[in-house]
Amino acid sequence: MAILKVNNVTKKFGNFTALDGINLEVNQGEVYGFIGPNGAGKTTTIRILLGILKATSGTATIFGQDAWTDAVEIHKRIAYVPGDVSLWPNLTGGEVIDLFVKLRGANNQNRREQLIKRFDLDPSKKCGTYSKGNRQKVALIAAFASDADLYILDEPTSGLDPLMELVFQECVQEIKAEGKSVFLSSHILSEVEKLCDRVSIIRQGKIIETGSLQELRHLTRTRVRVETAKPIENLTEITGVYEVEEFPGGAAFQVEGDRLGEVIKYISNYDIISLESTPPTLEELFMHHYQGEG
Repeated sequence: MAILKVNNVTKKFGNFTALDGINLEVNQGEVYGFIGPNGAGKTTTIRILLGILKATSGTATIFGQDAWTDAVEIHKRIAYVPGDVSLWPNLTGGEVIDLFVKLRGANNQNRREQLIKRFDLDPSKKCGTYSKGNRQKVALIAAFASDADLYILDEPTSGLDPLMELVFQECVQEIKAEGKSVFLSSHILSEVEKLCDRVSIIRQGKIIETGSLQELRHLTRTRVRVETAKPIENLTEITGVYEVEEFPGGAAFQVEGDRLGEVIKYISNYDIISLESTPPTLEELFMHHYQGEG
């Protein structure tokens, strides 16, 4: 069941089109990745979903309610973490977390304490003394301590060290296991790859590809390393094979996904001793869309 729907949304700022007819659908219990470089339209989309900006045309609904006109009702059931968190400098981290959690009507002290421990935050310090990473931790703890149905996360691990990124990923997997939904905007592709069920790639305000990671793999090449008893002939001339590197007793190369079966069949004529194939990463998928963009 879709709990978030963006239907043909366009957003213009004067003559500039920030979003050009985008469509999105996030289902219950799903972690949805929204990826693209800075300036592609990710944050503009999120501001429309939060009811901060009004779409020029098209509709955005969350829980079946209009993101612009029903924003107050929707916010009772969502938690949001921006990529650059501003906090009240004279309040302590603990006071800010309490304030956010109380605003949501939740009061699970155990959960709050566990999260503070896991994210290794000192809640007694004033927010004005916090680094960017610690401000980010405050927002994440407040979000995960809330009992929300949808978590909208815009570059949420910005400023976190790798250890804290792992804690963040565990938290996302836990709320997903509870049947909650997550809309994750990110340019950290390894994060999206680990967490997301489906992904949309946005480029210059247009969504150019949507699907599960499995479905999007067709866009990129699989890396193959093979050792054979007999030298492989004419490997560079096979359709769909690229970047061949030959070495004594074998070769390494890339092959288009839909040609993999035929290529393996051809190689098997040379008596395969060992074969390794590595599926493409989201990073490669992403570069496939952005190559030539400078």
